[in-house]
Amino acid sequence: MPPDRFDIEIVGETDGDISSQTGPAVHVDRGFSDPINYDLILIPGGMGTREEVDNPALLEWITKAASQAETVMSVCTGSALLARTGVLDGRRATSNKIAFVWVRGQSSKVNWVTQARWVEDEKFFTSSGVSAGMDMALAVIAHHCGIEMARDVTIWAEYEWHEDASRDPFAKIHGLV
Repeated sequence: MPPDRFDIEIVGETDGDISSQTGPAVHVDRGFSDPINYDLILIPGGMGTREEVDNPALLEWITKAASQAETVMSVCTGSALLARTGVLDGRRATSNKIAFVWVRGQSSKVNWVTQARWVEDEKFFTSSGVSAGMDMALAVIAHHCGIEMARDVTIWAEYEWHEDASRDPFAKIHGLV
């Protein structure tokens, strides 16, 4: 991806390096108290979301950031965090199929799409698991930069993009359809 297209910053509740449950650490570039002026935001998922759905500071930041962002994305159970804030109320969304029942329990006001690799509803893009998140990210690149740019990225990354958002064999595997 050309470096002039996107600047990536990690936002966190605390400063410094934060380790994930799987071990790798990331450095926080900006805090929740810093001005919110993001074009795109990505809410990651994972096991930590089970605790974070009750974190008022995080939910408040997501609500504010989502209200001003041009595009809001989530991968995996990150959609549970978006659901808890209410920003997905009345919208279509999806999540990781292994945790789908738990995620769906975070809000009955979301139109949860069981069989979807990713879902686009206006400015909101939500995806199933990790590889589906890569497919969703390519859909976001296509949305902002054009389909040819997204296809170029797949060639640079040597990644086979599943462009069909409804191609989701995991909903059946996990007994959701």
